[in-house]
Amino acid sequence: MTQHKQNTNNDFFARVYEVTKCIPYGRITSYGSIARCLGSGRSARMVGWALNVCHSKPEFIPAHRVVNRNGLLTGKHHFGNSTTMEQLLKNEGVIIENDQIINFKEKFWDPGTEI
Repeated sequence: MTQHKQNTNNDFFARVYEVTKCIPYGRITSYGSIARCLGSGRSARMVGWALNVCHSKPEFIPAHRVVNRNGLLTGKHHFGNSTTMEQLLKNEGVIIENDQIINFKEKFWDPGTEI
């Protein structure tokens, strides 16, 4: 990877982390919503990549509050075991059945309108 490409990714990842840290307790958002907020609407997968490696950052980044556009816990395998993400969300009042958020619309936080 070229140095420019690495810097671009680092900048994008840092911006993803800043948006993710704004997600309020008990609310969720989607990878695509973060990408659109950052002006990169087609970069939802890259948002996911950024969140997959955020555990190496010294500050807390609530990556568990980011799900796919249908409310599925698609990133759950990046939390140590398959139930950690679900448990963290349930602790915040999010209702989940079969890896899907039932109260998705009620809990959804749109960074594009909230930040």
